[in-house]
Amino acid sequence: MATVWVPALLRDLTGGIERAQVAGATVREVIDSLEAQFPGVRARLCEGDSLRPGVAVVVDGAVSRQRLRQKVKEDSEVHFIPAITGGAG
Repeated sequence: MATVWVPALLRDLTGGIERAQVAGATVREVIDSLEAQFPGVRARLCEGDSLRPGVAVVVDGAVSRQRLRQKVKEDSEVHFIPAITGGAG
């Protein structure tokens, strides 16, 4: 099973869990597995049938351009990186 590193902004849905082991051959399937364990995750990560704007997915250390279609291996590490906003005005 892939290891998903749960960003701090989703931990209220996971009961504070920082890592989750989930099944899935693609990022879409990984999100489906997360949703089954932690309802509400999909709504935070996805908008319609794609990742929300400002959310990047990193699989095995590489930012994915394929997003939800990105392949995931049994021993993959998956990170969802939310956009950081703000700064000097």
